[in-house]
Amino acid sequence: MLSSNTAVSPGETMLSVLGLDCCTPLGAAVVVLLLWTTTPAGAQETRFFRIGAAATAGSFFEIGGVLASAISKPADSLPCEEGGNCGVPGLVAVAEATQGSVENLRMVASDQIESGIAQSDVVSWAFTGTGVFADEGPIKKLRAIASLFPESLHVVVRAAGPIQTLTDLKRRRISLGQAGSGTLADARIVLAASGLAEHDLSAEYLRSGTAAAGISDGSLDGFFLIGGVPIPAVRALAATTPIRLIPIPDDVLTKMNEKYGPYDRSVIPPDTYPGVGAATSTVGFHALWIVSADASDDLIFAIARALWNEATRRLLDTHDPIGRDVRIEHALDGLPVPLHPGDLRFYRQAGLPVQNGRLSGKPD
Repeated sequence: MLSSNTAVSPGETMLSVLGLDCCTPLGAAVVVLLLWTTTPAGAQETRFFRIGAAATAGSFFEIGGVLASAISKPADSLPCEEGGNCGVPGLVAVAEATQGSVENLRMVASDQIESGIAQSDVVSWAFTGTGVFADEGPIKKLRAIASLFPESLHVVVRAAGPIQTLTDLKRRRISLGQAGSGTLADARIVLAASGLAEHDLSAEYLRSGTAAAGISDGSLDGFFLIGGVPIPAVRALAATTPIRLIPIPDDVLTKMNEKYGPYDRSVIPPDTYPGVGAATSTVGFHALWIVSADASDDLIFAIARALWNEATRRLLDTHDPIGRDVRIEHALDGLPVPLHPGDLRFYRQAGLPVQNGRLSGKPD
């Protein structure tokens, strides 16, 4: 069983939803207040459950905070039907800022965190010991709770700048994503499929928020970022600085699929971001919620039940549009690893037909 008793507070769960840092004065003050108001004397011992969720300005962290809130039900909280949490009794979850998909999977495999969100292609590499995991060998203990939402690759540049195509990235100051992220792994693949080497660029390796700030102040020419549409960091940047999204042409996608695939074609709709009026053809992925095969069957069953209840549906719907994409009829889309047994039990008891690791029909 992976749920731990590490020093993570109920206050941190709320911070994950608010996007605050527990190590800042404001974050620390909120933690103290929440602990004082939410931890009654004599309460039973609480189990804690971490969700590795990448940088705070990305879609993983946004949805990770929603998931943490949805599956939490601290001891002595009100019953669900009386307005209390509708999560797993005695469980407090927290969305943890990490470097991203690659680091999340390594931490799940080494029991440093209980779960993590990761890109579907990165999960496939980890499970088979290929790609960035070739030197480590297969991580066969990875299991899925659900496919959460579709993702798209964003190549973001200033609208007023000279960059129009991937080829134009040459000799420019471009952030490829931070070490340990799925963005960095796939940025390198995109460059290779485009006939570019990493040393052809003035490459940097920045978190999404830092990269967006670099575009805004002119210290950076562009950045790669993968996330659910719209990505919070890109949306915030476009609201203040005119941007352009660089398309991924068919020949590049074909080369990616020949060597590293399968990848999907994705289209970022027009007007998704302020000032970006044209649709952008790019590369698609799935964001997957991953745990270890060692996790308790009963715990993962309870988490799946909390994930797909009506209270969580209402919570996700307030995070439009990414939250609205988290739907049970797409729970097995793009899964390259087996479902966790507790999760599989939930789907079957819920009456959902599961065949060959996929839903063979859609629920009413």
